[in-house]
Amino acid sequence: MTDTPDVPEETPIQRALRLKKAALDAKPKPPRGGKFQREQAANVQAGKSKPWMTR
Repeated sequence: MTDTPDVPEETPIQRALRLKKAALDAKPKPPRGGKFQREQAANVQAGKSKPWMTR
């Protein structure tokens, strides 16, 4: 039994990147948009994204 890649001209780096992308796509993702996103944005206090600006 020979282990042939899916694409004959695929380099090991390309294969690793393809497998990595497939693994990332398989992971569950948080919901996008709507009420959830507004709630997450509301929890961030003003100035927290720039802590160096505090007095």
